[in-house]
Amino acid sequence: MFENILLNVTLLFTMINPLAVVPIFISLTDSFSMAESRRVAIKASLVSFITLTLFALSGKVVFDFFGISVNGLKIIGGILFFIMGYEMLRGITVPKKVDTDSNANFGGEVAITPLAIPMITGPGSITMVIILMQSADSVFKKGEIITGIFIVTVLTAIILISGRKLMSFLGPSGSKVMMRLMGLIVMLMAVEFFFAGITPYIYKIVEAMP
Repeated sequence: MFENILLNVTLLFTMINPLAVVPIFISLTDSFSMAESRRVAIKASLVSFITLTLFALSGKVVFDFFGISVNGLKIIGGILFFIMGYEMLRGITVPKKVDTDSNANFGGEVAITPLAIPMITGPGSITMVIILMQSADSVFKKGEIITGIFIVTVLTAIILISGRKLMSFLGPSGSKVMMRLMGLIVMLMAVEFFFAGITPYIYKIVEAMP
């Protein structure tokens, strides 16, 4: 049992890669207090747990019904990440917080999108839980997968909160420099994500040529 849960946690943690979510989280909660940013991290992780669990239990049926392609999600995700990374490179927090919007409202919105979906619960993690659930041949094994999802989302919340604390020690200037560097990293990740999704389509086009 423990070995299976550990395997599920390792696979999901590697696929979600919470460290890659930290730059976006920090840029979105830059003006928040530690308590407010902590609430955002917890809500994003909770939404991710619920979403991944729902996809694990019924994801394949939903994908087949609507004809949704995982590669299509990768392309859209790559475009979204690139825009975010570009805005971070320019020193702009995205999405933008308007003056009339409170930290609580803004934090609640960004906790769902883009943090929970698609940063944490992206095409890769959705595909992973669907595949894991399809290979589970008993209720007990399905429970191990759900447990693995819970552990990974808890670890994600801890990493996000810790990353925010680390940035507080760097000061305003250090935070701005780090945000731009992280923006560049996010853009590079976006390019990889985009081409990973579009490559299968290119292969299909080439194969269809006479």
